[in-house]
Amino acid sequence: MAEFGRFANGIYRDYAAVYAACSRPESNGITEGQVNRLKFLKRQMCGRARLDLLRIKVLHAV
Repeated sequence: MAEFGRFANGIYRDYAAVYAACSRPESNGITEGQVNRLKFLKRQMCGRARLDLLRIKVLHAV
């Protein structure tokens, strides 16, 4: 029950953000998808590549 209380308290503190998310038709879904894909590619490469190779891989993944 304590977890639910913390959850409800968080919603209460961020009421303006929750209200805006529920009442506005705009969405960040496409942006979040692109960020998720980029993070996946970075994890997949495990830090083995330089920035130029990561850039090429990202451009070919799109």
